[in-house]
Amino acid sequence: MNTNKNSYTIIYAIIMVVVVALLLAFVSGALKSKQNANVELDKKKQILSSLNVDLNGQDAEALYIQYIQKAVVINSKGEILSDDKDKAFKIDIVKELSKPLENRELPIYVATVDGQEKYILSTRGAGLWGPIWGYIAFNEDKNSIFGTYFAHASETPGLGAEIANKDFQQEFIGKKIMNSDNEFVSVAIVKPGQKNTEKDYVDGISGGTITSKGVEDMLLKSIGQYESFLKQNAEGGIQQ
Repeated sequence: MNTNKNSYTIIYAIIMVVVVALLLAFVSGALKSKQNANVELDKKKQILSSLNVDLNGQDAEALYIQYIQKAVVINSKGEILSDDKDKAFKIDIVKELSKPLENRELPIYVATVDGQEKYILSTRGAGLWGPIWGYIAFNEDKNSIFGTYFAHASETPGLGAEIANKDFQQEFIGKKIMNSDNEFVSVAIVKPGQKNTEKDYVDGISGGTITSKGVEDMLLKSIGQYESFLKQNAEGGIQQ
């Protein structure tokens, strides 16, 4: 073949593109299981973080098995749809939020900490620049917050990104999401120095007002999905 012809250059380019595409597809397929395992492990770390578990130098997989005794899937009425722990873990909360409330499948992770049950709920919302998400752990009373974990995709460093800071997250510990009349009100996030007399509140992030309000809205809507479950008799644990 005459290597000086345009046809040679075109054929050579096509062959190289095909070869590279095949190699990329092979590498992607070979690494997919490892990538999925890493994603699952990161999710388990996030759930454990809402329980205030110290993960430094620890085997997160072993800790997850130790703390998360079971997981269930419920509907918005608080009825159990499945007690399959793996099914609950694999639920995509983003997809569920796109469905009508009555059709959603909602995961609840049940942990045992110092002999007491904790209930961990998934949350998802929007910040200033992109999605925000997290997990909220409740005490046995299904009202007071035991711990939280928040993360973000693209909030501004030093401002909205501070929702991922433990100092901000720990402000929620002990706050209640029900008022004195047992009505679900969630937790307010206010500007530093301000107050909210109608429900429990925490100080927002200075310079990160929109992201702070995004977290407030996320909690109201995400936890609100679980309202029927949270109002069930705390002493009864997970109602069958």
